Amino acid sequence: MTDDGKQQTAALSPYPGGRMRTRDLVAISALWFGINYHWGSLLLVIVPSQIKRMTDDPALYQGILVGVGALFALSVPLLAGALSDRCTAKLGRRRPFLLAGTALNVAGLAVFWAAGRQQTFAAYLAAYIVVQIGNNIASGAYNGLIPDLAPPGQRGEASGWMAAMTQFGTILGAFFSGMLMSEGHALASYALIAVALVISLAVTAAGSPEQPLAVQPGPWNWRGFFASLWVDPRRYPDFAWVWVTRFFVTMGMWSVQPFLQYYVADVAGVADAERTVAILFPIILVTATITGVTGGRLSDRVGRKRIVYFANGVIAAVSVGFLFARSLNTVYLLGLLYGIGYGAYYSVDWALAIDVLPDRLNAGKHMAVWHIALTLPQSLAAPVGGMVLGAFGHTRAPGPEGVMVTSYPLEGYTALLCMAAFFLILGALLLRNVRGVR
Repeated sequence: MTDDGKQQTAALSPYPGGRMRTRDLVAISALWFGINYHWGSLLLVIVPSQIKRMTDDPALYQGILVGVGALFALSVPLLAGALSDRCTAKLGRRRPFLLAGTALNVAGLAVFWAAGRQQTFAAYLAAYIVVQIGNNIASGAYNGLIPDLAPPGQRGEASGWMAAMTQFGTILGAFFSGMLMSEGHALASYALIAVALVISLAVTAAGSPEQPLAVQPGPWNWRGFFASLWVDPRRYPDFAWVWVTRFFVTMGMWSVQPFLQYYVADVAGVADAERTVAILFPIILVTATITGVTGGRLSDRVGRKRIVYFANGVIAAVSVGFLFARSLNTVYLLGLLYGIGYGAYYSVDWALAIDVLPDRLNAGKHMAVWHIALTLPQSLAAPVGGMVLGAFGHTRAPGPEGVMVTSYPLEGYTALLCMAAFFLILGALLLRNVRGVR
């Protein structure tokens, strides 16, 4: 960037000198901690634990739950992002949606906990939809906050902090919920999720120097809104290819992630899968947090693509490695290696998307379109993964405390993990088509 460009950026930036301090980066990224604590708790521990007590084929029903929920995660952020782009509230464009969405999310968690006690899948699914709507109202608007505030030369660094908060939240959510659920404390697990959401929201809302929209937007038009969701890949090829690569990487991750607790029990032979998952994810946290922050900074210097190639290669190798894990120590070692790749990928994922946005004025809407590459694969991969795992059959036998437990054979996990590795490698290879980013 030229000296004139730097002066212009500094003049337009809400931060002194046009550069974000560490505390600024932490503040705007804090809500990612709460959001990912929320999903790490629910999807990695609480939902698998509760669903396996509701049905004799938990993989199938968990796939259905995650898939249906992902449909709302697909649609709600699009509307929330577009509306937040137009918001003229004194609180700023994004804050009103963060507040309203988080409030609905917390209320939905109370309903979700009650439905879990009833052990009725239909009520459980309905409550999960409420949680998804509230969470995605907040996250749909939140997607636009880093593009709004981060200076161009710090997008990788900001993305790295976002990745670190993502990993930190996911791992701590899985850890605390795993410990609590193994002791039967479901209410405490849900309560901690709500606390994490509220505190992280307060930090982000208070620490983001967001300004009201300076211009009055034109009247809302539904036809125009739906038409604007189409981003022409011929006009914006880099944005299209970044979208495609994220789609396949997410397909790879979500082919396996919802079923990790079942894998630990069936393949590694661990009796207390909830507690084991709670230990496994702090191991992932150590490496994911380190590679998340350092990977983001490094990508500002060496380029985004190199980091993604490295990260996807590591994750794909680990996915195959899980096929040969027959001990708990091996699972923990693979988790450590997974954290290296996982943290490195998400450190540049955000920055890569921001680099290729069609325009900054509608950043919330465009980031929501890009977010589809995360949510759409969830709606596909989780149900498909459940069917692949169940296609090789399952057995039912009394588990701890006489509760009937479903087990899946190794062949099912082999098919699942190989499918995941294929998608991860494909996502990395297609990134070479992005021409405007190193």
